[in-house]
Amino acid sequence: MPQNAALPRLHLLLAIAVMAVWGTNFVVIKLALTHLPPLWLATLRFTCAFLPAAFFLKRPAVPLSNLAAYGVLIGAGQFGLLFLAMKGDITPGLASLVVQIQVFFTIALSMRLTGERVRSFQWAALALATSGLAVILTHSDGSATPLGLMLVVTAAFCWSSGNMVSRAAGKVDMLAYVVWASIFAVPPLLTLALLFEGPSALIAGVHAATATTWAAVVWQAVGNTMFGYGIWGWLLARHPAATVAPMALLVPIFGMGASALFLHEPLQSWKLLAAALVMGGLALSLLWPRFFQPISKIE
Repeated sequence: MPQNAALPRLHLLLAIAVMAVWGTNFVVIKLALTHLPPLWLATLRFTCAFLPAAFFLKRPAVPLSNLAAYGVLIGAGQFGLLFLAMKGDITPGLASLVVQIQVFFTIALSMRLTGERVRSFQWAALALATSGLAVILTHSDGSATPLGLMLVVTAAFCWSSGNMVSRAAGKVDMLAYVVWASIFAVPPLLTLALLFEGPSALIAGVHAATATTWAAVVWQAVGNTMFGYGIWGWLLARHPAATVAPMALLVPIFGMGASALFLHEPLQSWKLLAAALVMGGLALSLLWPRFFQPISKIE
C-alpha cells in the first residue's frame, strides 16, 4: 500500500472510535485511581484483559518473546508509568496531550529501521512540540510536575516501542494478540505494586473500591485494552505507520474535552497554547509529507 494512501472508510471510523475511547479513558483512569493505587490498578487491568478471554481465544502464532515484549512495554511500561503520573503529578487532560509524543517516537523508530534521514520539517515539528512541553513545565499550578512530565514522556516511548513490536508480529488476530500479551504485563506490575505500594495498600484499595471503580477497571480491560489496542494493532499491521499515526491527534481533543466536561479541569489559556504547540508539531510531522511532497513521490 502506498505510504500516503488514505484509510478506507470503515478503517477510518474504527480509528476514530479508538481515539474516542482512548481520549475519554483518561477520565476513567482518574476515577479508578480514587481508590486503587496506580500499579495495582494496572495489574488488575491487564489481569482482566487476559482472563477470561484467554479461554476463548487461541494464542496467536507469534514467538512468545514478541508477546512478552509487547505486554511488558504496553503494560508495565506505558500504563504503569502513566498511572503513576496521573495519581497526582499530571491532570488527565494534560496527560492525554503529552502522551501523544509517542507519534514522534513511533516515526523515529520506524525511520531507524528503514534508514531514512530526519528532514527539516521534522526538526521544526519536534521544536514546536517541545516548546509546548516547556509551556506546561513552566506553569506551577499543580497541573503537571516535572516528574509527571518525565513519566508520561517515558510512557509514550514505551507505547511507540510497543507499536514496533506489534508491527513485527505481522497480520495476526490482534484481539488474541493483545489478550495473550496482557499476561506478560501482570508479573512485573504485581511485583512493583507489592514492592512500592505494599500489600496493605493493595488490600485497602480493594476494600475501598466502589461499583464505579470496578466498572472503570473492567473498562480499562475491555474498552481500552482489548478494543483499543486490538484495533490499533490491527490497523498498524495493515497500513503504514505514517497513515495510521495521524489519528492520534484526536486523542487530546477527546481527552481534554472529557476532562473539562466531567472532571471540571480548567482549560486556562496556557493549556490551550501548550495544546496548540504540541498538536501543531504533531500535525506538521505527520501531515507535511502527505500534502507537500511532490506528486511523483506520492505516486
